[in-house]
Amino acid sequence: MKQRVAIVQRDIAWCNIKANLKALEQMLEGIKTDVVVLSEMFQTGFVTTPKDICDSSTTLVWMQKMAKRLDSAIVGSASIKEGEDYYNRMYFVMPDGGVEWYDKRHLFSVGGENKHYTAGQERKVVTWRGVRYLLEVCYDLRFPVWSRQRGDYDAILYVALWPKPRRRVWQTLLRARAIENQAYVVGVNRIGEEPGLEYSGDSAVIDYRGEEVVEMGSREGVEVVEVDIEALQRFRAKFNVSADADKFEIL
Repeated sequence: MKQRVAIVQRDIAWCNIKANLKALEQMLEGIKTDVVVLSEMFQTGFVTTPKDICDSSTTLVWMQKMAKRLDSAIVGSASIKEGEDYYNRMYFVMPDGGVEWYDKRHLFSVGGENKHYTAGQERKVVTWRGVRYLLEVCYDLRFPVWSRQRGDYDAILYVALWPKPRRRVWQTLLRARAIENQAYVVGVNRIGEEPGLEYSGDSAVIDYRGEEVVEMGSREGVEVVEVDIEALQRFRAKFNVSADADKFEIL
């Protein structure tokens, strides 16, 4: 079984939801894929004062519209309010309007994210057209135990806003997560600038051996690649590292 995954790398107009969604519609026009992966907070950029920009209904409705139009799942995160709490919520939206989500577990305290958002309390694996995707957001990448437990997935999706000064960390950890979990890893970041931060992109798909399938550098655009699940399963069966791994579960 093979599945097509599209990664979308672009600059983000600061806090301009309408402009960002319009630009994405143009970029995705006519694309043929099974999954579209956007960045973290793809409609606003990284905002640590969510009460000023939270508009989760507009974003979710747009994602449902685009998933139906493209006959593809579409993935990305948004700032949302639930009760009195704000979450950095990663949506996985399907063409029939169905929605799965994961709330970012590890909040970036260095940047003050933990002061404005509430940490998620649930791990999420979504099965889509026969492929099992583990959902994670940006800073989660630095915490290998969070992805290592259970081994119940074929690919990890990381949506991120990862600054340029730490690009080598991003590149290294994407490969590390792929190798140690014998899984595909998809990482989508942005390019451009926002107040006080610059982003280099480096969105990539890494296979289960740690080999690069595609790496976008600082280019804006869309790349569509295939993930080969049968090849992944053969590799795991032949070189079954998980059989010797420590068994544990957290949340």
